[in-house]
Amino acid sequence: MLENKNQERTSLEKLGEFGLIEQLTKNTPIHQESTEKGIGDDAAVLHFSNEKTLVSTDLLIEGVHFDLSYVPLKHLGYKAVMVNLSDIYAMNATATQITVSIAVSNRFPLEAIEELYAGIALACKKHKVDLVGGDTTSSTTGLLISITAIGKAIETDIAYRSGAQPNDLLVVTGDIGGAYMGLQVLEREKEVFKVNPNNQPDLEPYSYIVERQLKPEARKDIASLLKVLGVQPTAMIDISDGLSSEILHLCKQSNVGCNLFEDKIPLDPTVISACEEFKLDSTMVALSGGEDYELLFTVAQKDFEKIKGNPNLSIIGHMTEANEGSHLITRGNTKIPLTAQGWNSFQED
Repeated sequence: MLENKNQERTSLEKLGEFGLIEQLTKNTPIHQESTEKGIGDDAAVLHFSNEKTLVSTDLLIEGVHFDLSYVPLKHLGYKAVMVNLSDIYAMNATATQITVSIAVSNRFPLEAIEELYAGIALACKKHKVDLVGGDTTSSTTGLLISITAIGKAIETDIAYRSGAQPNDLLVVTGDIGGAYMGLQVLEREKEVFKVNPNNQPDLEPYSYIVERQLKPEARKDIASLLKVLGVQPTAMIDISDGLSSEILHLCKQSNVGCNLFEDKIPLDPTVISACEEFKLDSTMVALSGGEDYELLFTVAQKDFEKIKGNPNLSIIGHMTEANEGSHLITRGNTKIPLTAQGWNSFQED
């Protein structure tokens, strides 16, 4: 699905590395005052005045993190940026710049890489971040994308994973489980396509969950929302590996336990119906699915009145003393130990 055979293909070999970089970045606008020098020199120059600088990086590898048989390159570029911006937002901070490095094999023409960068550019425009550098090189194993995100925050606003206290409320943004179920739909349709290449899948009933997988939206809005509400999160993390894994990260870093209430986990109706169709337990999907890029955070109990009823936020539990452990409280009021069953990149197939 990489190309339309009727489309013109421009060989990357003809352009060379510097020609490719120039072609991909020739129309790169600047959105941030902190970007003094972007692309075009040996290094970008950034100036953040009295704010703290945050840096995060992620590597996406074809065949491990994405499958180009059903992931459009424009969506992939967009998602690759979101994955990284989410880490900055998970510190209760503002994302400002990114660098993008790719390793690409010669099976990709220029037009395909331009599609990838169109997605990257769209993400930058929507989130007002600047593309200020990166690298391109050849690959013998497919496409690799490495993005580094840079952000800023006032020191007192930064939320680490280590600040949760016993009795703090556990809060999640949006709804979860959608990205994993979208992946199940795409994988199923891929298998159907292998058997019958003429079969055109009808993804309309699954549009929400498929978009959650292919084009997730990092929660840029939450830091400003919390500031308006007058709430400072005590700890924060993004949900990339599954709800249970992220809760356990917070518990470990903060030296606390947790009670998570099954009936409080926010699930979209399309997630519930897809789970029924695939004969999967929706709670397990929420706990272990991952890739939702929602934010999970804790707040002091005194802030309950400020956040209750907010449509962007769900209170799903509370933190406990470390010696009480971390548990899921089921709908039947049974206490089950929480285990980390989310994504593990080193797990053998």
